[in-house]
Amino acid sequence: MGKDLDKAAYDHLWMHFTRMSSYEHSPVPTIVRGEGTYIYDAAGKRYIDGLAGLFVVNAGHGRHELAETAYKQAQELAFFPIWSYAHPKAVELAERLAQLAPGDLNKVFFTTGGGEAVETAWKLAKQYHKLTGNPGKYKVISRSVAYHGTPHGALSITGLPALKAPFEPLVPGAHKVPNTNIYRAPAHGDDPEAFGRWAADRIEEAIVLEGPDSVAAVFLEPVQNAGGCFPPPPGYFRRVREICDRHNVLLVSDEVICAFGRLGTMFGCEKFGYVPDMITCAKGMTSGYSPIGACLVSDRIAEPFYSGGNSFPHGYTFGGHPVSSAVALANLDIFEREGLNQHVLDNEAAFHATLSKLTDLPIVGDVRGNGYFYGIELVKDKATKATFSDEESERILYGFVSKKLFENGLYCRADDRGDPVVQLAPPLTADQSLFDEAEQILRGVLSEAYTLL
Repeated sequence: MGKDLDKAAYDHLWMHFTRMSSYEHSPVPTIVRGEGTYIYDAAGKRYIDGLAGLFVVNAGHGRHELAETAYKQAQELAFFPIWSYAHPKAVELAERLAQLAPGDLNKVFFTTGGGEAVETAWKLAKQYHKLTGNPGKYKVISRSVAYHGTPHGALSITGLPALKAPFEPLVPGAHKVPNTNIYRAPAHGDDPEAFGRWAADRIEEAIVLEGPDSVAAVFLEPVQNAGGCFPPPPGYFRRVREICDRHNVLLVSDEVICAFGRLGTMFGCEKFGYVPDMITCAKGMTSGYSPIGACLVSDRIAEPFYSGGNSFPHGYTFGGHPVSSAVALANLDIFEREGLNQHVLDNEAAFHATLSKLTDLPIVGDVRGNGYFYGIELVKDKATKATFSDEESERILYGFVSKKLFENGLYCRADDRGDPVVQLAPPLTADQSLFDEAEQILRGVLSEAYTLL
């Protein structure tokens, strides 16, 4: 049966972001079960889930309560759209999210995932400005190397040229500014506040250069994922908020990863003390037990859509799905009952300290992140911060590190969309024993990797 499953996986399952030829003569890694912070493959081998699936399974695997909630809701109402109609679970979840969100973000537009939430936010920003007398405002500012999703609009906002090239031309009007990678800061690298001002001011510079009457929104993650977990410098988001307000530009906090406890707060913007005009979220809302996403919108931005004959002509068949909405509510119950956010806040320093032990290795240049969301940047030379060549990334990061970590029992992400990094974002239930186990696996593999340079 195992061989048949492997063959079927290669013959019929087109895996996402995957070089399919790599499995022509080798088995596809097949995960069959999860329990807590661990996953198990078809042969019964156990692995640390060091990425919570894909920054998703925040409450951990094997939550029977969430499966039972889905079963019960599917028996009662398996599906009904929220196109001019409502159903109880979508209403309850929208109200709950509005209560949890900061400021006046009281309107919830449901999607099926994160990319669709980002797509929604850009479309909504453009129409908002048209309805309020600024029809020329359509452009978006986002950051270099940032990933915001795969739909054409979200991909345009994404700052990864290699991901966009096969699909160009994309949606016009998406412009990029520097990110907050202080490890490779062009200036003020030894002064985080000065670097934060410099990085934020690049956003204002771009708005002015493009023309404030043409810029609709700025899209930023609280902690940038692609490139390896860039946290914001002190004061960065306060200054960005001021810049957006000065130029009548909407601030969208893309929290597809950072919401629902990843940073120890329900929404990532709370961790850094800013209130955006919109929040895009998905992944951890249900801990992955059923797909859902959302765009949370402030009352101010929603107001013109609630007037007269106006509407937002946009939607998704499965947005606000009854089963997903019910599961999300049950997942939020678990968060509150078990204090998962506080667990992250109580343990994030220990997680950082444990991973930071790896900086004694010559291949580890930087360990950075926030909450339960960390990146380990790999270098050839710590003194010069020299990074890998393309050949070295292919041979060492993908050809050795990624495979060897998995072989040794750690599922995580090895990535070179910016500079080469290994990312860890375990379920929020993880504790010191898992941190130590992961550090030991990383230490062995990265030590060996350095000998291959």
